[in-house]
Amino acid sequence: MSTPSDADAVLAQLYATLQQRKNADPKQSYVAGLYAKGIDAILKKVAEEAGETLIAAKNLPLSGGTPENQGALAHELADLWFHTLVLLAAYDLPLSVLTDELARRMGRSGLEEKAARTNN
Repeated sequence: MSTPSDADAVLAQLYATLQQRKNADPKQSYVAGLYAKGIDAILKKVAEEAGETLIAAKNLPLSGGTPENQGALAHELADLWFHTLVLLAAYDLPLSVLTDELARRMGRSGLEEKAARTNN
């Protein structure tokens, strides 16, 4: 199991790589190919991966399931996170925009958070 600092390092390294791929040859890099196809292609991949994540989760009992279907969910979640980070990088939003928003929400009731958004 990784520590929070390991997770931070993995996300930061991945995000840096995604930014670098903007200058890569689309014929040599999957991510460069997504960037070259435009934002609609990236959004389509996010939606596709979200759907695959839902299916993997639906097939996993809440009690944890087997290592096989646990692995399937982890795989799909990784694909979803990856493509949402591609989306973040496509807009040149720093990773800190996401982590700062998550940190802002910590310690606050989800019900309060939702109420604050719907009242604005």
